Amino acid sequence: MSEHDDKRAEEHDGKRAEEHGDTREERRGSGSGLRKELPREVSASVPAAQEAPEPEPEAEDPEPGLTGRQRLVQGLWPPRVSRAQLIVAVLLFGLGFGLAVQVASNSDSDSALRGARQEDLVRILDELDDRTQRLEDEKQGLEKQRDELENSSDQAEEARKQTIEKERQLGILAGTVAAQGPGITMTIEDTKGTVEADMLLDAIQELRAAGAEAIQVNGVRVVAGTYLTDSGKGVSVDGNKITAPYRFKVIGKPQDLEPALNIPGGVVQTLEKEQATATIERSTKIVVDALRAAKRPDYARSSSQ
Repeated sequence: MSEHDDKRAEEHDGKRAEEHGDTREERRGSGSGLRKELPREVSASVPAAQEAPEPEPEAEDPEPGLTGRQRLVQGLWPPRVSRAQLIVAVLLFGLGFGLAVQVASNSDSDSALRGARQEDLVRILDELDDRTQRLEDEKQGLEKQRDELENSSDQAEEARKQTIEKERQLGILAGTVAAQGPGITMTIEDTKGTVEADMLLDAIQELRAAGAEAIQVNGVRVVAGTYLTDSGKGVSVDGNKITAPYRFKVIGKPQDLEPALNIPGGVVQTLEKEQATATIERSTKIVVDALRAAKRPDYARSSSQ
């Protein structure tokens, strides 16, 4: 090979080396460009990833096996009661209980009258009419006293007379003076010892409601403050023990007193259920002579003093 050929070969090898060098630089340059662009893409993609909302997890059914009815039962039981609801429930219960008791008592009274005989119903009606008449007579008497006081020439003397009469009437009611008049005598025989204090008290209250003005039981005067208690085989009236037979002396209108004791479910029927007997006798003159000591009140005084 000649010298000229050797130079051409060296030039050719140098060109190839330069071409290969350029190619490496281009590759190196393109690699550096990728490295420079990669952080920009990553930095741009990171905020996008942060701004994208994360999907919410789906609510899981705590008890997927329950039916609709079972869920409704769980929602209603156990009940969640507030304090206000509890107070309202208690008030409604009390109101309902009171209404039930009232209806029951009315039903008992209605059933007793519904089962009564015709003559008993007539007797009860007559007793109510008599009570109305007594109240009307008392009203007319008070109006008469007022007219006498207004029209009397000597009002002081008339007032004194009325005061004396009123004192006598109050003395009879208080048991401080004896009394006599028409009335009845009721005798209760108790051979079984079944008569108790409450039965005698019912008899006294029934007589008072029928218009009794003076009552005496076995020598003890009955007044407004009289009390009865059971005492062994007998009954105590204001602390005085009495035993059977129990004898009532009562002053009042006999036509009102006797029917009041014989009404259906009244005193006589109650005593008969307890195997006791009650005998009632009318009289035109009953003497009530058992007296009570006049008691001076400890604190009350007449307002006219």
